[in-house]
Amino acid sequence: MKLYNTLTRKKEEFKSINEKMVTMYVCGPTVYNYIHVGNARPMVVFDTLRRYFMYKGYEVKYVVNYTDIDDKIINRANEESKTAKEIAEKYIKAFEEDAKGLNLYEEKTIHPRATEYIKHMIEFIEKLIEKGAAYNVDGNVYFNINSAKDYGKLSKKSIEDLISGARVDVNEEKRNPMDFALWKRAKEGEPYWDSPWGNGRPGWHIECSVMAKILLGDTIDIHAGGEDLQFPHHENEIAQSETLSGEPFANYWLHNGMLTINNQKMSKSLGNFFTVRDIGKEFDLEVLRFFLLSAHYRKPLNFSREVMEQQKSGLERLYNGKANLEYLLEKCIDRELNHEDRSKLEKIDEYKKRFIDNMEDDINTADAIASLFEIVKYSNSNFNEHTAKFVIQYTYDNLMELSNILGILSKKEEILEDEILELIEKRTQARKDKNYKLADEIRDKLKEMGIILEDTQEGVKWKRI
Repeated sequence: MKLYNTLTRKKEEFKSINEKMVTMYVCGPTVYNYIHVGNARPMVVFDTLRRYFMYKGYEVKYVVNYTDIDDKIINRANEESKTAKEIAEKYIKAFEEDAKGLNLYEEKTIHPRATEYIKHMIEFIEKLIEKGAAYNVDGNVYFNINSAKDYGKLSKKSIEDLISGARVDVNEEKRNPMDFALWKRAKEGEPYWDSPWGNGRPGWHIECSVMAKILLGDTIDIHAGGEDLQFPHHENEIAQSETLSGEPFANYWLHNGMLTINNQKMSKSLGNFFTVRDIGKEFDLEVLRFFLLSAHYRKPLNFSREVMEQQKSGLERLYNGKANLEYLLEKCIDRELNHEDRSKLEKIDEYKKRFIDNMEDDINTADAIASLFEIVKYSNSNFNEHTAKFVIQYTYDNLMELSNILGILSKKEEILEDEILELIEKRTQARKDKNYKLADEIRDKLKEMGIILEDTQEGVKWKRI
């Protein structure tokens, strides 16, 4: 399997530290608000990668953190006259609800909270000070970037370039304007913890380094997140972690592309800021997951209602294909395979191989999804009640196995009443007999019963209205 490593700017053959396990750390939400559609993209993309590793037989130790102490959380707490902890709890619960809708594999996800690791962060900072890589100024502790080897290697910029191109607040406490906070002195009315440098709270960058180290080890296989985190967040994680351990922090750095809304950058001021909650009021969140996997994860992705409607229709096609196979499994006969049956099995294997090849090529979910459509199109056009049951079961099992990697087609379809199934069957036979008058009459009757039929090259599709 090849993955594009941001650190080297090229695709590399993936090789885990442990042959049987993959360790993954994905930067999670700062829990001060509902997650927006852009936040959902890395959650879905890297959950899919985790699912694929599991399909390949790996055990995956998968960490998505909650930043539950931060300026944004404190500001929101002040606005709502609540504590920072109450705000964090509210939006962690909201995230869990959204995660369920997006079919994230939460059962095996480790969700550490920053506030649970304050003690470990203090110990980490103390060791950096002992190494001369950090310094205390009246209760504010900063990391000295001049002590880091190859600072800027992820963003591919020199310290000089970063200083000239960055918006750095004037801070006379810092020895270098690019030095960043490891520990912040407590301000009046803010949450704080006791430390060797006085009351305060951790900086943002330190939490991920510490939680990754404690939960996954000094060197992890994959660290992932949105491309906007490359600098300064991930760059600073590398600096402090590798300065302390002397080892690579992560062997593979993966970053997903950004999301635009109607071809514009998402912005509250432009009125195009959509949360997952907003989208869930109009679409099943499985459609959103399907949409987020519809393009290669490193490419920009444009969100619009028109695109979502298209993705909804596409997902319905896959569900109809699934339903058709389930219907045929009830109707077909169990018999010996013939040459034609074996040819059909080979065709399904061919589509499955394309799916796997695309996933092996840097998680190309867009083309992997195309293979699912090929399976459905082929089965709709070539399978009927006379097809061997083994062929239909084999196709169905492969469709569901591959769909599970993408986290889709997991919802159970409504079972059509026997009368409706019989009418669909009669109409299909009427069309074969070229009795179009009867076929139209049955179609109208089904419409009255709340069933819409659509005749396509891939077979008859139906949906409730």
